[in-house]
Amino acid sequence: MALSRGAGLWRTYSRLLSIKPLLSPPAVRTQSSVSGDLLPRTSLSSPPWSEQTVLVPEEEERSRHAAVVSTVNQRIHRQDFGRLFAVVYIAGRQWKVTDEDLILLENHIEAECGDKIRMEKVLLVGAEEFTLIGRPLLGKDLVRVEATVIEKTDSCPRIHMKFWKRHRFQRKKIIIQPQTVLRINSIELAPSLT
Repeated sequence: MALSRGAGLWRTYSRLLSIKPLLSPPAVRTQSSVSGDLLPRTSLSSPPWSEQTVLVPEEEERSRHAAVVSTVNQRIHRQDFGRLFAVVYIAGRQWKVTDEDLILLENHIEAECGDKIRMEKVLLVGAEEFTLIGRPLLGKDLVRVEATVIEKTDSCPRIHMKFWKRHRFQRKKIIIQPQTVLRINSIELAPSLT
């Protein structure tokens, strides 16, 4: 009996749906294969400005590139670029450095105190008027960043404590990190770009 009563309720509900839809027509989302868009078009899906494709001829692009390279070469030749900065990658981190900067690395390196080292992973070199960006690194013949190892030591002890009250649980761990201090001696550019 319960089965037939449930079936009767379903028939009544389906008749109501066919007579009076639950959602108004603007709220019902039509799915059409004609539009092709599954998501509604918003300012986030497409920019509000019209799409413009500007094609620059290769000859013009090469002439612009040659003009920029010649300007940078002139500044390098005259040593008219001011103070250089570089972004170097060492010990798993990137550092923006200039002359006479000190860097505190969180690990030991193979060099001893007083040794001069050359940082070979240079990502970027810049001055006031120009910036040279590597993809991903600049060439070893283009830029030279030298540093001196000043000090090799350990950090002050840090205590990492775990404690659960009313469980008789406590763990104490003392963390000491090795540290290396470097001084940047010089950042030198090649006489000209190629």
